Amino acid sequence: QVRLTESGGGSVQAGGTLRLSCRASGPHLRSLICAMAWFRQAPGKEREGIVFRDDISGPRYADSVRGRFIISGDSAENTLNLEMNAMTPEDTAIYYCAARRCSSRDYNEWGQGTQVTVSS
Repeated sequence: QVRLTESGGGSVQAGGTLRLSCRASGPHLRSLICAMAWFRQAPGKEREGIVFRDDISGPRYADSVRGRFIISGDSAENTLNLEMNAMTPEDTAIYYCAARRCSSRDYNEWGQGTQVTVSS
C-alpha cells in the first residue's frame, strides 16, 4: 500500500512563491515506485501533469511551468518537492502528488490534493 502525503500550498499574490512537499510511504517503496510527479487541476479543466521525475530520465517540466517551477527531493527517500516561482492566477488549481508503480505505465497512486490560489 502506497501513501502519498502532501503539504504546503495556500494563497499567494501574483509574482510570489509557494512550496509543496510530497512524501511517499509504505513497504518496499524502492522496488515499488519508479517515478513521482506533480499534477494540477484547475476549475473546469482537465488534470495536467506539470513536473515529472523518474529513475531514468530525470526531471521534466510542462511548458506551462518550465523556467518558473523547480523540483527537488530525494528519489531514495521518495520525496518530491515543488518550488513555484513567479506565480500567476493561471496557476490556481488543486495540486496532486502522484507516483507510478514500476509495474505500470500510468500514474496510479495519488495524494489527497492541496489547494493553491494565486490572486492578481
